Amino acid sequence: MDKYKQMKIFFIESNYITSKSTDTQELVFFMKPDSALLQNSAPFYIPSFSNEIQYETEIIVKINRLGKGIEERFASRYYSEIGLGIDFTAKDLQRYLIKKGLPWEKSKCFDNSAVISKFVNIENFINRIDQIPFNLEINEQNRQTGNTKNMIFNINKIISELSKYFTLKIGDIIFTGSPEGAGTVAIGDRLKGYVENECFFDFFIK
Repeated sequence: MDKYKQMKIFFIESNYITSKSTDTQELVFFMKPDSALLQNSAPFYIPSFSNEIQYETEIIVKINRLGKGIEERFASRYYSEIGLGIDFTAKDLQRYLIKKGLPWEKSKCFDNSAVISKFVNIENFINRIDQIPFNLEINEQNRQTGNTKNMIFNINKIISELSKYFTLKIGDIIFTGSPEGAGTVAIGDRLKGYVENECFFDFFIK
């Protein structure tokens, strides 16, 4: 965990084309603390404050150099690895907070709510970084499928937009958004995430 101390974890909202998408989308994002990270296919323990934990599977990018005000055409210079992640949300708690008009942090930013897989060099995806298929299996059944070609904001655009507001630092991680198919997990579930046909994480819900 030490190598991720004081790093930022960004999450892009509503970044996949759906039947509800509009032509005037604005990049929307939130952040989680480093204590939210869950690595090395460690088990995820459902927290005591929620009975409805929802998963969202996402391609993730790790920043490899310091940058601020990055032009989109140069953004590819600021990352060299991608991985797969899950954004866990306590949906029941989130609904309660929204109803009360309160911030969502309790439902989104709790410990271990940001699963990250291994990272691989983007050389494996040369000339097709915007056409990467990925999917999530739960108990050997496919539950969520996506492809970076359906992103509203591609990776380079995301990096450029975020760098307008934040200095991006080495080790910062960006969750690039989740396609349709989010759902809930239960104790005993086994989650396996794939990029193309390669397994990137494999862990249990406890």
